[in-house]
Amino acid sequence: MIVTKNLKNVKSKDPSILTLGTFDGVHKGHKKIIKRLINESKKSNLKSLILTFFPHPRNVINSNSEIKSISTLEEKTEIFSKLGVQELIIQDFNKSFSNITAEEFIELLVNNLNLKKIIVGYNHKFGKNRSADINSLKNYGSKYSFEVIEIEAFEIEDIKISSTKIRNSIESGEIDKCNSFLGYNFNIKGKVVKGKSIGKAIGFPTANIDLDEDYKIIPKNGVYLIKSIIENEKIYGMMNIGFNPTFGINKKTIEVNLFNYDKDLYGTTLKVQLIKFIRDEIKFSDVEELQNQLKSDRENCIDYINSTYNN
Repeated sequence: MIVTKNLKNVKSKDPSILTLGTFDGVHKGHKKIIKRLINESKKSNLKSLILTFFPHPRNVINSNSEIKSISTLEEKTEIFSKLGVQELIIQDFNKSFSNITAEEFIELLVNNLNLKKIIVGYNHKFGKNRSADINSLKNYGSKYSFEVIEIEAFEIEDIKISSTKIRNSIESGEIDKCNSFLGYNFNIKGKVVKGKSIGKAIGFPTANIDLDEDYKIIPKNGVYLIKSIIENEKIYGMMNIGFNPTFGINKKTIEVNLFNYDKDLYGTTLKVQLIKFIRDEIKFSDVEELQNQLKSDRENCIDYINSTYNN
Protein backbone atom coordinates (compact mmCIF):
# COMPACT_ATOMS: atom_id res chain seq x y z
CA MET A 1 0.00 0.00 0.00
CA ILE A 2 1.24 3.47 -0.90
CA VAL A 3 1.09 6.08 1.88
CA THR A 4 1.01 9.74 0.81
CA LYS A 5 1.04 12.84 3.02
CA ASN A 6 -1.54 15.42 1.86
CA LEU A 7 -3.79 15.48 -1.18
CA LYS A 8 -1.52 17.86 -3.12
CA ASN A 9 1.24 15.22 -3.15
CA VAL A 10 -0.75 12.41 -4.75
CA LYS A 11 1.19 11.38 -7.88
CA SER A 12 -0.99 8.71 -9.49
CA LYS A 13 -3.45 9.69 -12.22
CA ASP A 14 -5.19 6.30 -12.21
CA PRO A 15 -8.99 6.57 -12.05
CA SER A 16 -9.97 5.99 -8.45
CA ILE A 17 -12.66 5.16 -5.92
CA LEU A 18 -12.41 6.86 -2.53
CA THR A 19 -13.76 6.65 0.97
CA LEU A 20 -12.80 9.12 3.65
CA GLY A 21 -13.00 9.75 7.37
CA THR A 22 -11.07 9.71 10.62
CA PHE A 23 -11.54 5.93 11.01
CA ASP A 24 -10.44 6.02 14.64
CA GLY A 25 -10.02 2.43 15.80
CA VAL A 26 -10.92 1.04 12.35
CA HIS A 27 -13.78 -0.82 14.06
CA LYS A 28 -16.28 -3.30 12.61
CA GLY A 29 -18.46 -0.55 11.14
CA HIS A 30 -15.46 1.06 9.42
CA LYS A 31 -14.37 -2.30 8.03
CA LYS A 32 -17.77 -2.81 6.46
CA ILE A 33 -17.32 0.41 4.48
CA ILE A 34 -13.71 -0.42 3.53
CA LYS A 35 -14.62 -3.90 2.32
CA ARG A 36 -17.31 -2.33 0.14
CA LEU A 37 -14.63 0.05 -1.20
CA ILE A 38 -12.34 -2.86 -2.08
CA ASN A 39 -15.15 -4.83 -3.78
CA GLU A 40 -16.25 -1.82 -5.83
CA SER A 41 -12.66 -1.04 -6.84
CA LYS A 42 -12.16 -4.57 -8.18
CA LYS A 43 -15.51 -4.63 -9.93
CA SER A 44 -14.95 -1.27 -11.63
CA ASN A 45 -11.16 -1.57 -12.11
CA LEU A 46 -10.52 1.55 -10.04
CA LYS A 47 -7.69 2.30 -7.64
CA SER A 48 -8.90 2.05 -4.01
CA LEU A 49 -8.06 5.10 -1.91
CA ILE A 50 -8.67 6.09 1.69
CA LEU A 51 -8.36 9.69 2.78
CA THR A 52 -7.94 10.17 6.53
CA PHE A 53 -7.16 13.20 8.65
CA PHE A 54 -4.56 13.91 11.32
CA PRO A 55 -4.70 15.25 13.96
CA HIS A 56 -8.30 14.53 14.93
CA PRO A 57 -10.42 17.29 13.29
CA ARG A 58 -12.40 17.98 16.46
CA ASN A 59 -9.19 18.81 18.34
CA VAL A 60 -8.35 21.44 15.71
CA ILE A 61 -11.81 22.95 15.30
CA ASN A 62 -12.43 23.13 19.06
CA SER A 63 -9.37 24.29 20.99
CA ASN A 64 -10.98 23.07 24.23
CA SER A 65 -11.33 19.53 22.87
CA GLU A 66 -8.76 16.84 23.57
CA ILE A 67 -9.98 13.63 22.00
CA LYS A 68 -7.51 10.81 22.54
CA SER A 69 -7.19 8.33 19.69
CA ILE A 70 -8.12 4.65 19.86
CA SER A 71 -5.55 3.88 17.19
CA THR A 72 -2.34 5.61 16.16
CA LEU A 73 -1.60 6.48 12.55
CA GLU A 74 0.77 3.52 12.41
CA GLU A 75 -1.92 1.14 13.67
CA LYS A 76 -4.52 2.44 11.21
CA THR A 77 -2.06 2.19 8.34
CA GLU A 78 -1.33 -1.43 9.19
CA ILE A 79 -5.02 -2.35 9.25
CA PHE A 80 -5.78 -0.54 5.97
CA SER A 81 -2.90 -2.35 4.30
CA LYS A 82 -4.10 -5.75 5.52
CA LEU A 83 -7.59 -5.02 4.21
CA GLY A 84 -6.14 -4.48 0.72
CA VAL A 85 -6.38 -0.70 0.26
CA GLN A 86 -4.04 0.47 -2.52
CA GLU A 87 -3.25 3.98 -1.31
CA LEU A 88 -3.71 5.85 1.97
CA ILE A 89 -3.66 9.65 1.94
CA ILE A 90 -3.06 11.29 5.32
CA GLN A 91 -4.28 14.87 5.16
CA ASP A 92 -2.79 17.34 7.63
CA PHE A 93 -5.86 18.78 9.32
CA ASN A 94 -5.10 22.33 10.44
CA LYS A 95 -7.06 25.57 10.84
CA SER A 96 -6.50 26.51 7.22
CA PHE A 97 -7.77 23.17 5.92
CA SER A 98 -10.77 23.29 8.26
CA ASN A 99 -11.89 26.56 6.64
CA ILE A 100 -12.12 25.38 3.04
CA THR A 101 -15.65 25.21 1.67
CA ALA A 102 -17.37 21.99 0.69
CA GLU A 103 -16.95 22.74 -3.03
CA GLU A 104 -13.27 23.65 -2.62
CA PHE A 105 -12.78 20.30 -0.92
CA ILE A 106 -14.55 18.45 -3.73
CA GLU A 107 -12.41 20.26 -6.30
CA LEU A 108 -9.29 19.10 -4.42
CA LEU A 109 -10.49 15.50 -4.66
CA VAL A 110 -11.45 15.73 -8.32
CA ASN A 111 -8.27 17.52 -9.41
CA ASN A 112 -5.83 15.37 -7.45
CA LEU A 113 -7.36 11.90 -7.45
CA ASN A 114 -8.97 11.44 -10.87
CA LEU A 115 -12.05 10.59 -8.85
CA LYS A 116 -14.68 8.37 -10.48
CA LYS A 117 -16.55 7.08 -7.44
CA ILE A 118 -16.82 8.00 -3.77
CA ILE A 119 -18.34 5.76 -1.13
CA VAL A 120 -19.65 7.21 2.14
CA GLY A 121 -22.20 6.56 4.86
CA TYR A 122 -25.68 8.04 4.65
CA ASN A 123 -24.88 10.56 7.43
CA HIS A 124 -21.57 11.83 6.01
CA LYS A 125 -20.89 15.58 6.51
CA PHE A 126 -18.03 17.62 5.05
CA GLY A 127 -16.76 21.12 4.29
CA LYS A 128 -16.39 24.11 6.60
CA ASN A 129 -18.57 23.68 9.70
CA ARG A 130 -19.66 20.29 8.26
CA SER A 131 -22.16 22.25 6.20
CA ALA A 132 -22.56 19.77 3.34
CA ASP A 133 -24.30 16.38 3.51
CA ILE A 134 -24.92 13.35 1.30
CA ASN A 135 -27.37 15.26 -0.92
CA SER A 136 -24.79 18.03 -1.44
CA LEU A 137 -22.25 15.36 -2.36
CA LYS A 138 -24.60 13.85 -4.95
CA ASN A 139 -25.11 17.30 -6.48
CA TYR A 140 -21.33 17.76 -6.71
CA GLY A 141 -21.11 14.29 -8.23
CA SER A 142 -23.41 15.39 -11.04
CA LYS A 143 -21.45 18.61 -11.53
CA TYR A 144 -17.97 17.04 -11.48
CA SER A 145 -18.81 13.67 -13.05
CA PHE A 146 -18.24 11.18 -10.27
CA GLU A 147 -20.62 8.61 -8.82
CA VAL A 148 -21.67 8.69 -5.17
CA ILE A 149 -22.26 5.31 -3.54
CA GLU A 150 -24.26 5.76 -0.36
CA ILE A 151 -24.08 3.16 2.37
CA GLU A 152 -27.56 3.32 3.78
CA ALA A 153 -28.52 3.21 7.44
CA PHE A 154 -29.78 -0.39 7.44
CA GLU A 155 -26.40 -1.58 6.07
CA ILE A 156 -24.34 -0.27 8.98
CA GLU A 157 -26.72 0.36 11.83
CA ASP A 158 -27.13 -3.34 12.55
CA ILE A 159 -23.68 -2.91 14.06
CA LYS A 160 -24.30 -0.41 16.85
CA ILE A 161 -20.74 0.87 16.99
CA SER A 162 -19.10 4.27 17.15
CA SER A 163 -15.61 5.46 18.01
CA THR A 164 -17.15 7.45 20.89
CA LYS A 165 -18.66 4.28 22.38
CA ILE A 166 -15.30 2.55 22.10
CA ARG A 167 -13.46 5.43 23.79
CA ASN A 168 -16.00 5.37 26.61
CA SER A 169 -15.57 1.63 27.10
CA ILE A 170 -11.76 2.02 27.23
CA GLU A 171 -11.95 4.86 29.74
CA SER A 172 -14.31 2.84 31.96
CA GLY A 173 -12.18 -0.32 31.78
CA GLU A 174 -14.79 -2.27 29.79
CA ILE A 175 -12.16 -3.92 27.63
CA ASP A 176 -14.40 -6.89 26.72
CA LYS A 177 -16.94 -4.48 25.21
CA CYS A 178 -14.21 -2.44 23.50
CA ASN A 179 -12.71 -5.53 21.87
CA SER A 180 -16.11 -6.77 20.69
CA PHE A 181 -16.72 -3.39 18.99
CA LEU A 182 -13.27 -3.31 17.40
CA GLY A 183 -13.24 -6.93 16.24
CA TYR A 184 -9.70 -7.24 17.63
CA ASN A 185 -7.93 -6.65 20.94
CA PHE A 186 -7.21 -3.05 21.88
CA ASN A 187 -3.46 -2.63 22.24
CA ILE A 188 -0.80 -0.25 23.42
CA LYS A 189 2.82 -0.11 22.34
CA GLY A 190 5.94 1.57 23.59
CA LYS A 191 9.57 1.33 24.53
CA VAL A 192 10.53 -0.64 27.62
CA VAL A 193 12.32 1.78 29.96
CA LYS A 194 14.00 1.57 33.35
CA GLY A 195 11.66 1.86 36.30
CA LYS A 196 12.26 1.87 40.05
CA SER A 197 12.58 -1.97 40.12
CA ILE A 198 9.90 -2.20 42.80
CA GLY A 199 8.17 -5.09 41.03
CA LYS A 200 11.39 -7.10 40.88
CA ALA A 201 12.07 -6.48 44.57
CA ILE A 202 8.68 -7.97 45.56
CA GLY A 203 8.80 -10.95 43.19
CA PHE A 204 6.83 -9.52 40.27
CA PRO A 205 9.34 -8.03 37.81
CA THR A 206 7.78 -5.61 35.35
CA ALA A 207 8.53 -4.06 31.98
CA ASN A 208 7.77 -0.33 32.19
CA ILE A 209 6.27 0.94 28.95
CA ASP A 210 6.79 4.46 27.65
CA LEU A 211 4.05 4.92 25.04
CA ASP A 212 5.04 5.67 21.45
CA GLU A 213 2.37 8.34 20.95
CA ASP A 214 0.98 10.69 23.59
CA TYR A 215 -2.30 11.12 21.69
CA LYS A 216 -3.21 7.45 22.23
CA ILE A 217 -6.01 6.82 24.71
CA ILE A 218 -5.02 5.10 27.97
CA PRO A 219 -7.48 2.82 29.77
CA LYS A 220 -8.64 3.56 33.31
CA ASN A 221 -6.24 2.81 36.15
CA GLY A 222 -6.17 -0.78 37.29
CA VAL A 223 -4.94 -4.28 36.55
CA TYR A 224 -5.53 -6.00 33.20
CA LEU A 225 -4.92 -9.42 31.69
CA ILE A 226 -2.76 -8.89 28.60
CA LYS A 227 -1.15 -10.83 25.78
CA SER A 228 1.99 -10.07 23.80
CA ILE A 229 3.75 -11.70 20.85
CA ILE A 230 7.49 -11.79 21.53
CA GLU A 231 9.80 -13.48 19.01
CA ASN A 232 6.71 -15.20 17.50
CA GLU A 233 5.76 -16.62 20.90
CA LYS A 234 2.43 -15.83 22.59
CA ILE A 235 3.09 -14.59 26.13
CA TYR A 236 0.36 -13.77 28.65
CA GLY A 237 0.74 -11.48 31.62
CA MET A 238 -0.88 -8.78 33.68
CA MET A 239 -0.50 -5.04 33.42
CA ASN A 240 -0.98 -2.27 35.96
CA ILE A 241 -1.87 1.26 34.91
CA GLY A 242 -1.66 3.87 37.63
CA PHE A 243 0.37 5.55 40.33
CA ASN A 244 1.44 2.66 42.61
CA PRO A 245 -0.30 4.30 45.60
CA THR A 246 1.19 1.78 48.05
CA PHE A 247 4.60 3.32 47.34
CA GLY A 248 3.45 6.92 46.99
CA ILE A 249 4.63 7.35 43.40
CA ASN A 250 3.24 10.51 41.76
CA LYS A 251 3.89 9.63 38.11
CA LYS A 252 1.46 7.45 36.19
CA THR A 253 3.13 4.29 34.88
CA ILE A 254 2.26 1.34 32.68
CA GLU A 255 3.92 -1.81 34.02
CA VAL A 256 3.69 -5.30 32.53
CA ASN A 257 4.44 -8.52 34.41
CA LEU A 258 4.85 -11.34 31.88
CA PHE A 259 4.12 -14.90 33.01
CA ASN A 260 6.96 -17.42 32.62
CA TYR A 261 9.19 -14.95 30.81
CA ASP A 262 12.46 -13.62 32.19
CA LYS A 263 14.41 -12.21 29.24
CA ASP A 264 15.69 -8.64 29.34
CA LEU A 265 13.40 -6.34 27.34
CA TYR A 266 14.99 -2.98 28.18
CA GLY A 267 15.27 -0.77 25.11
CA THR A 268 12.96 -2.92 22.99
CA THR A 269 9.49 -2.02 21.77
CA LEU A 270 6.71 -4.00 23.42
CA LYS A 271 3.16 -4.27 22.10
CA VAL A 272 0.51 -5.62 24.45
CA GLN A 273 -3.07 -6.58 23.73
CA LEU A 274 -5.58 -5.95 26.52
CA ILE A 275 -7.90 -8.89 27.10
CA LYS A 276 -9.76 -8.35 30.37
CA PHE A 277 -10.03 -5.86 33.24
CA ILE A 278 -9.12 -7.59 36.51
CA ARG A 279 -9.53 -4.95 39.24
CA ASP A 280 -9.19 -1.31 40.18
CA GLU A 281 -5.92 0.09 41.50
CA ILE A 282 -5.76 -0.19 45.30
CA LYS A 283 -3.58 1.29 48.02
CA PHE A 284 -2.41 -1.53 50.30
CA SER A 285 -1.40 -1.20 53.94
CA ASP A 286 1.94 -2.93 53.41
CA VAL A 287 4.07 -4.82 50.87
CA GLU A 288 2.91 -8.24 52.04
CA GLU A 289 -0.73 -7.35 51.39
CA LEU A 290 0.24 -6.13 47.91
CA GLN A 291 2.17 -9.36 47.19
CA ASN A 292 -0.80 -11.50 48.24
CA GLN A 293 -3.11 -9.49 45.99
CA LEU A 294 -0.71 -9.81 43.03
CA LYS A 295 -0.60 -13.59 43.55
CA SER A 296 -4.39 -13.62 43.52
CA ASP A 297 -4.47 -11.44 40.37
CA ARG A 298 -2.09 -13.82 38.62
CA GLU A 299 -4.19 -16.83 39.59
CA ASN A 300 -7.33 -15.10 38.30
CA CYS A 301 -5.60 -14.33 35.00
CA ILE A 302 -4.33 -17.89 34.57
CA ASP A 303 -7.75 -19.35 35.44
CA TYR A 304 -9.32 -17.11 32.80
CA ILE A 305 -6.72 -18.11 30.20
CA ASN A 306 -7.22 -21.80 30.92
CA SER A 307 -11.01 -21.62 30.88
CA THR A 308 -11.22 -19.39 27.78
CA TYR A 309 -8.40 -20.58 25.52
CA ASN A 310 -7.54 -24.13 26.60
CA ASN A 311 -10.95 -25.82 26.49
